[in-house]
Amino acid sequence: MPNYVKRRKPAAPGSIPALLSMFQNEVRFYQEIAPVVGVRVPECYQAESGPAGTRLELEDMSGWTPGAGDVLVAGLYDRTWPALAKRSDLSAPVRAFGERLVGRVLDAEAEVAWAGEPTLVHGDASAANMRTGPDGVVALLDWEDVSAAPGVLDLAWFLVSSVEPARWDEALTAYGDQNGLSAVLPSVAIQGYLSLADLPDGSAVEWNARLEAAVGML
Repeated sequence: MPNYVKRRKPAAPGSIPALLSMFQNEVRFYQEIAPVVGVRVPECYQAESGPAGTRLELEDMSGWTPGAGDVLVAGLYDRTWPALAKRSDLSAPVRAFGERLVGRVLDAEAEVAWAGEPTLVHGDASAANMRTGPDGVVALLDWEDVSAAPGVLDLAWFLVSSVEPARWDEALTAYGDQNGLSAVLPSVAIQGYLSLADLPDGSAVEWNARLEAAVGML
């Protein structure tokens, strides 16, 4: 099976990927952290970064089962909310909580620091970035958002991005330690609101259900 080649052109100047060096960070992750992280990730055969962009040659996991900076995010959220508030597929609790977050994104992001000791986090631990091998081993893909933060941050995003509310208790039980979850949920909810912003009105019913479950835990 051929390897998977992931190329990124240089990020647009002023964009979040450019300001946070996200593409270069993923290359550095595979060069420096992946060999010692102790988490199953795609095997990396080549990792390059230069003026023309980045290039990763990775283990192809297509046969496996599919399973941003604070100030910039704050500005983006406040600019995006007026359009989000007009959506017809947001329930009253989700709309009300979203309104409360306007002008308070930095406060929500600051709360994350109180959720626990920092550790290595994936940063986008959604089901779309997971693959399950024939032997049941789960691998995490796309390490562009890797950082140091409380580990519960990945759990919260997995719930809000990927798990139907009826199975949240199951997921939480399987994970175990849930300390700090309530501290990170507002930050993760912000990411959820921004994720559904690009969807056509009326198509975010599942996102709304997961966000409503998160609001219900706060």
